[in-house]
Amino acid sequence: MLPLLAVALVSAGALAFEVLLTRLFSIVQWHHFAYMVISIALLGYGVSGAFLAVTGNRVRRHVGAAFATGAILFAVSTVASFAVAERLPFNALAVIWEPRQLLYLLVLYLLFALPFFCAATCIGLALVAFPERIGRTYRYDLVGASMGAIGLMLALIVLFPNVALKVVALCGFLAAALAISVRETGVVRKGRAVGYATAAIAACAALPQSWTALQLSEYKGLSQTLLVPGVKVLAEEAGLYGLLTVVSSSTIPFRYAPGLSLSNSMEPPAQLGVFTDGDGLTVITAFDGRLEPLAYLDQTPAALPYHLLEKPEVLILGVGGGADVLLALLHRAPRIDAVELNPQLVRLVSKRFAEFAGRLYEQPGVQIHVAEARSFVAGSRDRYDLIQLPLLDSFATAAAGTHSLSESYIYTIEAFEQYLDHLRPGGYLAITRWLKLPPRDSLRLFATAVSALEHRGIGEPGRHLALVRSWNTTTLLVKNGPVTGEDAAAIRRFAEERAFDLGFLRGVSREEANRFNVLDQHYFFDSAVALLGPQRKEFLRHYKFDVAPATDDRPYFFDFFKWQALPELLERRTLGGAALLDWGYVVLVATLVQASVLALVLILTPLLWLGRHRPPAALARWRIALYFLAIGFAFLFVEIASIQRFVLFLGHPVYAIPVVLCAFLFFAGLGSGFAPRLTARLDALQGLSAPGALIRFSGGEGRCRWVVRVRHPALALAVAGIVAAAVLHLVAAPSLFRWLMPLPDTLKIAVSLVLIAPLAFFMGLPFPLALVRVAAARPGLVPWAWGINGCASVLSAILAILLAMSLGFSAVLLIAIGLYLVAAATLR
Repeated sequence: MLPLLAVALVSAGALAFEVLLTRLFSIVQWHHFAYMVISIALLGYGVSGAFLAVTGNRVRRHVGAAFATGAILFAVSTVASFAVAERLPFNALAVIWEPRQLLYLLVLYLLFALPFFCAATCIGLALVAFPERIGRTYRYDLVGASMGAIGLMLALIVLFPNVALKVVALCGFLAAALAISVRETGVVRKGRAVGYATAAIAACAALPQSWTALQLSEYKGLSQTLLVPGVKVLAEEAGLYGLLTVVSSSTIPFRYAPGLSLSNSMEPPAQLGVFTDGDGLTVITAFDGRLEPLAYLDQTPAALPYHLLEKPEVLILGVGGGADVLLALLHRAPRIDAVELNPQLVRLVSKRFAEFAGRLYEQPGVQIHVAEARSFVAGSRDRYDLIQLPLLDSFATAAAGTHSLSESYIYTIEAFEQYLDHLRPGGYLAITRWLKLPPRDSLRLFATAVSALEHRGIGEPGRHLALVRSWNTTTLLVKNGPVTGEDAAAIRRFAEERAFDLGFLRGVSREEANRFNVLDQHYFFDSAVALLGPQRKEFLRHYKFDVAPATDDRPYFFDFFKWQALPELLERRTLGGAALLDWGYVVLVATLVQASVLALVLILTPLLWLGRHRPPAALARWRIALYFLAIGFAFLFVEIASIQRFVLFLGHPVYAIPVVLCAFLFFAGLGSGFAPRLTARLDALQGLSAPGALIRFSGGEGRCRWVVRVRHPALALAVAGIVAAAVLHLVAAPSLFRWLMPLPDTLKIAVSLVLIAPLAFFMGLPFPLALVRVAAARPGLVPWAWGINGCASVLSAILAILLAMSLGFSAVLLIAIGLYLVAAATLR
């Protein structure tokens, strides 16, 4: 009998590998291409179902040896696939215009599909070979996956991602050791298991470091910087929030000051560049306590609010390397609350490079907080004169549209309302973004501010807004009160002295808005007027990009894609127009198309094979296909929608993904293990052994009695539980999250587990309940059903994001509820 712990180890390794690939791709390429490669690679689960359906009893007769072989191949291929992939001359950014890259992309699909195929074959083999314990096997599969998710996150705290790859491989080797040793008994079995496990650990430790050494894309900011003579890597630190690399340049020093006026004559002090995952540059600036060398910061658009406020108390949400703290010190702010999400970056500034940075976070009035912006604001009772959201991502990353699949809860309507609630009367919210043409980020920020002000009952939002434009950045000001004539004069004076343009200011003419950094069109002024006027809906409908405000339900601030602009953008792709394309959305759609075609092939091929030997009833097989497709789509829809909802509550995907993923898989595993007992209890309760139950309702003697037949009572109970719990999440979760957001992280994690447990438990029931019946009635279709469920899981992960970007996460959850109801109505 195959040890179920071996199934759990393989499942843990497979999920850990999936999550780890996302991190590795974020470093060596760009994270949005991880969606494409990993999603297609996960079709290895579908291939395994087709493989097991075709091979039939030949593999099942040697289940132990086949399982061990699959586990070993999984272990080897995890490392080998990444090592080979890094040596391919693949450029993710050139896929759209260079046909050769499509060939490399196909190779990547095949490379990364192999580990998932091997892992899925092991799990599918356990389900097929031992139909009498499907519920227990599925439980170990899900619980193992949950341990893989949380285990990888813990490993990434202390290990570099390429080293964690060896830990994933170790899971496969240990599973193989358990499978091989099962043939022995007693002391011999334990001794051999220990020996095999020791050999597996030694094999992973002996893997050459060069095989998995990270090789960044030559087009990333760090790679380009390292080409400059005299550049030296001073420190490299890995963690949950990314790979941080600190570099110095002796020949061409860093001069990082986004939006710096072209009329500036002051030289910035020495700076160290800090790259996150090879991109997203921020800097640590040399500071010796003197304010005079910092005067150059006053020549940036971010300095504008300090010319409207006298010694303000400041909240900075996202301090990066600390440049905006220096700006606040320059203007003698008496209190500076600096919030930074990444504790690694805080340690670099406050400890490792503390002397270089002039012990910045120990300066009088400066208080550093390691927290997520929205969580900090929600838990704070303080009010500020100025709340700043600085510019932290790199211009190249923003221009390439690589953030379009990233959720951002700091730029939503609800976020703006929170910020405004924490401003004192007359205080300012200041947000800086890169300038892109035609404008996108800036206009969406403006539209979001307008909506947030209108939600607060302000009838003329234009009186509270100002937009200043430099040659490469924009800064939006939102005032908690009307912008006065004195304020407007100060803004005009500030802009004119630095040759900045007034994108929007009440009373400014169209010509004044395009004086210094002249554009071929009056983009900003015309768009701002349209967004403030009665033609707003018409403007949003016809503008080339989607700049409608983001919300907490649709938090994709950086997704500007519109289908109507695609023909023009593709036509210009070889003429520099590719930079206008929001790659993430297009990549996701392309992935869905590819995955759908491949999934159809994987679903139909086993049917053709089975039809040659023992043709199953057409109606039965399509009912089975529809059922397992429906629950595969629904499970991932609920899981992904829940992850995004808990991202806002828990503060960051680093917490939300492992907590929600682990909770869903663990409690769903408990539910699947309970499935056989639930069926037996309901059958015993009703006195039935057939798949159906009679529920009798009686009004007493002599009164009307009526009977309802419930087909598959266990499944009906499971779906009812899912629907009830999901509806409760939809209705109650948003208000509950707002109320509980100020809680400490540990308590929020505990609350999350309590909220997820009932829903996940019921979601673990439908798969084993149905697969047991398929195994009893049509055992040849069990691997096919397993493969269909795998294909559905892949497609649903992609489709859920696309639906959320268009309709919102609430709609995704409602669709999932409908799919579970369809599944319940389908099973016969």
